[in-house]
Amino acid sequence: MLGTVHSSHTSPVFVGRSAELTALGEALSRAEAGEPRALFVGGEAGVGKTRLIQEFLGRAAAGGAVVALGGCVETGADALPYHPVSAALRSLRRQLGAELLAAVAGQEGELARLLPELGEMDQGRSESDGRARLFELTVRLLERLAADRTLVLALEDLHWADRSTRELLSYLLRALTDSRLLILATYRADDLHRRHPLRPALAEYERLRTVTRLELPRFDRDEVRRQLAAIHGGAPPEQVLDRVFDRSEGNAFFVEELARSILAGSPGAIRDSLRDLLLVRVEALPDQVQRVVRIAAEGGSEVEFRLLAAVTGLAEDELIEALRTAVGAAVLQPSDGGESFRFRHALMREAVVGDLLPGERSRLSRRYAEALEADPTLVRSEERAGRLAGYWFDARDPAKALPALIAAAAAARGRHAFAEQHHLLERALELWDDTSEALRRRAMRQGVDDGLCPAIYPDMPGDFVDLLAALTVAARLTGERERALALCNRALRALEGVPSPTSRALGSGRAGGTPPGDGDPIRAAWFWTERYQLTRDLSRSDGWDEIAHAQELVKGLPPSVVHADVLTHAAHWYAVHQPGPTAIETAKQAVELCRLTGAETTGLAAQHTLAWLIIDSGDVEAGLAQAREVCARELEPGNANVLLRGYGNLSTALHGIGRYAEAVEVAEQGSGLADRHGLPDTASFIDCNLAESLTQLGRWADADEVLLRALGRRGVSVRVRGQIAGQRAELALAQGAYDEARQRLEESDSWTTGPYPEPQHTLATARIAIVLAAADGRILDVRSLLDAAVGEAIAPSHQRYGWPLLYEAAAAEARARGRAVAEPGRAAAVDRIRKAMKGQPEFAPVWAAQARMTEAELLTAEGRDATACWTEAVAAVERLEAPPLLATARLRLAEVLITRGGAGSRRAAGELLRQAEAAAGEMGAAPLRMEITTLAGRARIPLPQADGETAPPPTPATALGLTAREREVLRLVAAGRSNRQLAEELFISPKTASVHVSNILAKLGASGRGQAAAIAHQLGLFDE
Repeated sequence: MLGTVHSSHTSPVFVGRSAELTALGEALSRAEAGEPRALFVGGEAGVGKTRLIQEFLGRAAAGGAVVALGGCVETGADALPYHPVSAALRSLRRQLGAELLAAVAGQEGELARLLPELGEMDQGRSESDGRARLFELTVRLLERLAADRTLVLALEDLHWADRSTRELLSYLLRALTDSRLLILATYRADDLHRRHPLRPALAEYERLRTVTRLELPRFDRDEVRRQLAAIHGGAPPEQVLDRVFDRSEGNAFFVEELARSILAGSPGAIRDSLRDLLLVRVEALPDQVQRVVRIAAEGGSEVEFRLLAAVTGLAEDELIEALRTAVGAAVLQPSDGGESFRFRHALMREAVVGDLLPGERSRLSRRYAEALEADPTLVRSEERAGRLAGYWFDARDPAKALPALIAAAAAARGRHAFAEQHHLLERALELWDDTSEALRRRAMRQGVDDGLCPAIYPDMPGDFVDLLAALTVAARLTGERERALALCNRALRALEGVPSPTSRALGSGRAGGTPPGDGDPIRAAWFWTERYQLTRDLSRSDGWDEIAHAQELVKGLPPSVVHADVLTHAAHWYAVHQPGPTAIETAKQAVELCRLTGAETTGLAAQHTLAWLIIDSGDVEAGLAQAREVCARELEPGNANVLLRGYGNLSTALHGIGRYAEAVEVAEQGSGLADRHGLPDTASFIDCNLAESLTQLGRWADADEVLLRALGRRGVSVRVRGQIAGQRAELALAQGAYDEARQRLEESDSWTTGPYPEPQHTLATARIAIVLAAADGRILDVRSLLDAAVGEAIAPSHQRYGWPLLYEAAAAEARARGRAVAEPGRAAAVDRIRKAMKGQPEFAPVWAAQARMTEAELLTAEGRDATACWTEAVAAVERLEAPPLLATARLRLAEVLITRGGAGSRRAAGELLRQAEAAAGEMGAAPLRMEITTLAGRARIPLPQADGETAPPPTPATALGLTAREREVLRLVAAGRSNRQLAEELFISPKTASVHVSNILAKLGASGRGQAAAIAHQLGLFDE
């Protein structure tokens, strides 16, 4: 619409940034070679990000690349999901035309969510699966377009990006392969406050090998000189350079602003206030142009020409002239297509908006809303609902804003933009009490008809409770579980004692009557089920009270999808807390009820639970077959989360029976699928299971990488974060990082403890606590921890957690033998462990092996010959795929063979120690390797060195690097002497004694004197 206007105070010469241009050029070269790349350019406002990108895009286009630019918008960002991607695709459509249409052939309806020009949106998809499909189709489209050409996709001002855009970008970065695509994005670093949503997103992006992040620094003095010289047409006087450099601090935009005034000879026009600085240029415009600029500021960071004409009331020629003047003054700039205008710098728009009076702002917003209502074609169809809602909200007109917000929320859900839907619905809730009952019902009824929320219960009446239901789902889907729980509770209070069309339609008869406070049983049951999920995810309870109440509500009512959902969750609760016949029967009933009511997706969850219970009952292959059958189902709209959770359940079931390699294969597949379908909580849940199996396979570096990946995703529940912390504690423990293990265990405690903890978590964390207590020599704490975790008996069907726990308790008793503090109560402790062993099944080979190892440790603790038992244990573990477990078993067998004596026993022990030491070294198992090396030194058994030569057998002291003096000090520390006491005995100063103690702790990897003494006794450093 308008031609390019040169501004004399904008540098016509591109200054500096050679290192950044080099990095961009390298990324482009790699993309041209078929390796997709992404580069994020950050910097403070005005530092020159846009200028850098424009320079690079010009060079890329000159080299033959196809360039597409899209910018994020500030006002209404929450209501305009995917805006920058839509703008970039629109640019590609203009450039590629028929080629783009051919690339989207067959998927026009689904991709219309991003590019409405493609036609009517396909409404056949729903919830997260529909969004995953949209994301996948976007990947395919870009891969097709970038197959035979280099494509550069640039997204500006990512700090204003809506959540859906960030999630789509995250998906693109992970999913794109084998295409000539370069993604560029800029963001304002100084806007990224501690809670800004882009901060964790950038951290997540940066972990990917294809992503590079650049931070654009301010100009130095020489670069400011060159910038001023380009603007002024000659070298600036030194005093001017000094003043501009001092005032701008190297910010390119501020340099331009200061140059305009100082070099024009009017330095007094600039005051210290940044707002005044930014407003100087606007205030220098003619009154008519200022009016247009102020109106444009309230319209958003980008306003269409026709919309601006309708609001200003100016004739087209008058408006064009005003805009030309504003563009010439570098206040506004035209968009790519020339059909809309945005401020040259967002800081300037912020200053203009801040200068408007509150009443002025609301009146302008009303004029925007009225203009858009009068002519909906003034903005693009995909933006219309969100823009209208934002204008009416800012106009402070609840009667107009509420219907607009609900309509925009329905449109956002239709595009799977759940975060934006959540934000819009929160605004609607804010205005609810300021509108009439009739208006609310009309707005909600229309919203329900337009797809505001899924058909979560039959005959949704479209009232306040339905608004809370939609908000609850949106909040949960976006990871706002605290808010979702608060909304759920509010809805249940609203339902108290209110008969509803739902209950009347289903009939008044019900067994046992309606519980007090639940006049609408079906809707109340649905909210209680939501509450069940949320309280468990937030570690507020085990969920039994919630799911039991939901069951009571649907009792006696005709079968419904809500009833099926309730029973499925009940079966899951039983599987976790009380597995057995009742759990299996409940799961079977849930499967059948899902079939009767057509609740297919819920039925998949019920089948997974039933499969798990069948495995635990001993029919392993039948249960695994059923679980694999469910996982093999095709991913469809609505079932992705359930199916992918099933991958996690199958992997942990395989892990539980010791089939670790199979578990890794299933978990890797499930995690990849969950990432591709935009389900971060599910992906991290599966990754935690994956890391657990990798740990048992001795692949500790891989496990650590997987756990960091799981922790880095956004939207991960507290519950899953607790699981990740527990697994990180397990990994730290294996590597001998005891302090880290304690820290991770404390993190995990936040969700494993409570009034109703789950045995699968309490048993696992108790095992870690027992190992840590044993490492410190705290055998009495070991016994207390065991009693607390086991109680009368280990919970039924939790043998996969019970056997490792019992083994560590038995090993602690064996290692403590000979210590005075351990002798009282030893017999009772051993009997306690044997009693717990009797109730644990051994039908899985790994459990049988762990049972033999536990019994062997108990025999050692009693001072009896454990040789035969350890021999059987080693043979059993050798049939498994568990290197850490095998190395431990070989070490223990070697120990009893050495104790027994004889040349044959020593030779066999030597071979076992060499095998165990090689495995421990490969895994990086520091504590295990130290035990092996120390035992070999005590027994004078040589171990091979890295170069293949046989090393002379080290003594226990030299194996740990202890000097003779340090060994003397350690002996006294183990005897309980203080620094002053051991200084007196060794005739040294207390300060020297303290230094010796510090060195000893470092060499032993001990956190304190007690742990150092325990290690000394455990490794037999002072044995005769």
